[in-house]
This record gives sequence, C-alpha cells and structure tokens, in this order.
Amino acid sequence: MPLLRIRTEIEDRPGRLARLTAALAERGANILGLSVQVGPGGVVDEFVVSVPDPAPGDPPPARALAEAIAAAGGARTAVVPARPRELVDEPTRALTLAARLCARPQDLPEVLAELLRAHEASWITGPADDDGAPDVLTVPVGERRAVRLRRYGLPFTATEAARADALVRAALPAPSPAPASRTVVLRDGTRAVVRPIRPRDADAVLDLHARCSPESRRMRYFSATPAPPPRAMRDFTDPAHGLTLVAEGPDGSLLALAHLIHVLEPGVAELAFLVADAWQGRGLGRALTELLVVLARERGLVELRAAALAENRRVLRLLMSLGGRVRRTDEPGVVEVRLRLDGRDAAPSDRAAAAASR
Repeated sequence: MPLLRIRTEIEDRPGRLARLTAALAERGANILGLSVQVGPGGVVDEFVVSVPDPAPGDPPPARALAEAIAAAGGARTAVVPARPRELVDEPTRALTLAARLCARPQDLPEVLAELLRAHEASWITGPADDDGAPDVLTVPVGERRAVRLRRYGLPFTATEAARADALVRAALPAPSPAPASRTVVLRDGTRAVVRPIRPRDADAVLDLHARCSPESRRMRYFSATPAPPPRAMRDFTDPAHGLTLVAEGPDGSLLALAHLIHVLEPGVAELAFLVADAWQGRGLGRALTELLVVLARERGLVELRAAALAENRRVLRLLMSLGGRVRRTDEPGVVEVRLRLDGRDAAPSDRAAAAASR
C-alpha cells in the first residue's frame, strides 16, 4: 500500500479543505497526517496518505491524486513518496532533533536535512543566496555561514524556513535577554524609548490620537476615527491578542503605536502602526517596523501582513523596502502587503497595486 506526501495550495475560505479531503477519499486515500503551512502564495495544506495498490491499467497513485486535487481546487500540487518513519508527531520530532543538536552542534546540516526531509545539506560561506529556487533553502548560521538544503520534488514553504531558523537559534549561544524597553535613535538624533504598552497608557494613547491629523488617522483606520474604542485598549494590552509597542518621546509623551496582531492563519500576524504627524518622516516608523520583524521571528511567525490604502505611498514604500509584496484585495482602494520573515520573497507583487505605491 503506497504511502504518499501531498502538498497543495488552496484558497483560504471555508469549505476548501473539506473539498480536498472528499476528493482524496473518493480515490481511496486514507489521511494519516495533516499540517497547514504558509507558502509563497497563501495557505499550503500537507497530507500524508496511504492509498490502495493500483489495479492493472490504472494510472499511478501520485498522478491520480494530483488530478483529483486539481479538480477540487488545489494549485501547485506536489505528490512525492513518503516513508513510514515519517509518521511521527512533528513537535516531538523537532524537540528530539533539538536535543540531538545541543549535544552535537557540528551535526547541524544533517539535523536540518532530517527536520525538513531534504535530500542534500552542506555548509556554505559568504552571502546566503539561494536565487529564489523553490527546491533550495539557505539557512543563515551567524553572520558569514549558512547551511544550504536541497529537496527534489517538494518546494520549501515559509513555515519550514521558520522551523529551520528556530532550530538554528536554539543551537547558537543564548543571547542576552532582550530588554523590556529599548532606545532608538531617529534620523535627527532624537532618542525615543520603545516599550510594550501598559494599561495606564490609556490616556496617553487618546492624547496621541488627538495630536494626529484626521488624514493620518484615516490612513491608519481607513476612517478619521478620533480614537480607538475602549475595548481596543484591552486588546492592545492582552498578550493573547498580540503585541503593541509605544514609542515615548523625551518629554514622556507617546509618539507612535505599533501593533503585531495575531490572526487565524498559522504563522501569520497583522502589522499596523500610527505615528504622530510631528514625528513622521524621521525614521520612527521604519525603526518600529524593523523591531516588530525581529520580535515576530522570535515568536516563530512566518509572515507579516498589513492592509493599507492604495494611496498611502509612504507606508507602502516602507514595507516594500523591507521585502514586502503588494497584493490586491476585494475592498476597493485597499491593498495588502505581505512581508516574509524567512529572508525569501513573498509572492510577486500585483503590478497594479505596486504601481500605486510609486
């Protein structure tokens, strides 16, 4: 009875997964494992299935399943052989490999290859560049070294790149604990303190919104709302909701808010920020965004997304300069920027949307 690993990209809408599983069942496939990942263009579902031996004259199981998945709405489908030893709980397997790596750091290429089921793994020095090839993944290790992985027939996902990055960081010497607050230096030399928001900041948050023009608030909230509702402050300070940072000026007033908001998609969070008018154009927005990228990677996130008005060229240019890719949305005048956290590009920008950022 053949064992196969299937990976396919689907629209992230209710019922799409049910269509796929029904299509697999019609072909006699028994699902033994399922994971949801983030790929170049969206949600990627991965299945490990067993299928009956083909009858004489039937097409190979891999081809038959690929055709069935395509008919059910799957795209960019890959079907490759799997092995019984791959049917191990993924978190348990990752923890076991981490323990092995702690005991033998020199085994890093082999451990990464086993983690991601790669066919080849080797050390490289110099720039970590994989030329965007989907079957090649370069995992940075420190500043001048990296491990290059190659896997035939099954492109790497952003989720897998994040797994590899987390495993490498687990093996490297532990850094000093990150401070709860940190100082950023703006282009004009002004020092701002960036720290997590606190419940007692509620009045200061209202004051920040009062110092923002209606246009700035419209760019942030898509309407000139004078201030977020009271429940928003509860969300801002709730770790289950995400992470909110504030930037504090020399006089103690709040200069900006920056949010990392958890969403339902695995490994994804939304990015949003508001900078007071008087502090725009000084590099504060960039400093906050770069910090959130670092913190998101530390949390194991794979991708950041930001909804923005197509006319908000300043924000679009900022996010695109960090590697973000612009996509259309179903809402007129609103685009979405996707920023991968694994060092690889997201799906190509929509040309019309990208033009709006120029």
